[in-house]
Amino acid sequence: METLMHYTELYFFSSLRYLLFAGLFFLFFYKIFKSKYNSSKIQVKKATKTDFYREIFYSLQSNLIITFLALLVFFTPIKNFTKIYFSISDHSIFWFIASLFLSLILQDTYFYWMHRFLHHKKIFKIAHLVHHKSTNPSPFSSYSFHFIEAFLEGFILLIIVFLIPIHPISLIIFALLGFLINIYGHLGYEIMPKSFRNSVWFEFINTSVYHNLHHRKFNGNYGLYFRFWDRLMKTESPNYIEEYEKIQKNRFK
Repeated sequence: METLMHYTELYFFSSLRYLLFAGLFFLFFYKIFKSKYNSSKIQVKKATKTDFYREIFYSLQSNLIITFLALLVFFTPIKNFTKIYFSISDHSIFWFIASLFLSLILQDTYFYWMHRFLHHKKIFKIAHLVHHKSTNPSPFSSYSFHFIEAFLEGFILLIIVFLIPIHPISLIIFALLGFLINIYGHLGYEIMPKSFRNSVWFEFINTSVYHNLHHRKFNGNYGLYFRFWDRLMKTESPNYIEEYEKIQKNRFK
C-alpha cells in the first residue's frame, strides 16, 4: 500500500510538471503571443487540436512508465545498490555540480544510440512511430512516446544512479533541466538570441530547429542536447545550418 502511495504521488507530480511547463510554453507561443513570435515559427503549417490531444494522451501514458522506473530507484530495495548519496560532504560541492553535467553528457550519449536503434526499420513502426506522428512538434510532444520508447527513455535514470555517485537534488535538477530542454527542442519556435549563431556554443549545442528537422525529415539529427555524436557519426542533417540561418534571418530582419 505504501509503495502504491509513493507511485501515485510521483505520477501526480510528474504529470503536473509536464502539464504545467508544456502548457505554459504552449499558451505563451501558440496562444497569447502567437502573432508576436510568428517570425520565429519553424514550420509554416499548423498542428491541429487532434495532434495536441494525442500528444497529451501519450505523454501521460509515458509518465506511467517513467514514474515506475523512478519508484524502483527511490522507494524499493534497489536503492541500496545505487550510488545515490544524501550528504553533499560525502563528496564535494564540485562533484555535486559536476555530476549534474556528467549526467547530461551520459544521457546525450545514451539517447543518440538508443534513438538510432529506434529508427531501425524493424523497430520504428513498433516503438517510435508514435513520437514521429508529431511531424510538426509542439511542447506537448516532448513526452509523447510508445510505452516501449518511454521505458527506454526512462532507463537512463537507472544507468546514472548505478554508474556515478549522485545526490537526489542533482537528480531532481537533472530531470527538470532535461525536461525543459526537451520542451525547447519540441517547441516549434526558434528562440535562441541572434548572437548564438556566431558563438562557440553553436558548434556544440542543439537548437529547436535542429530537432524540428528530425521530426520533419524522419532521419538525421539524432542527438538530444549536443551535436557531437551526429557530427562524429556523420548523421547531422546537411541542411541544418541553412535552415537555422533562414529562421534567424526572418526573426531579425
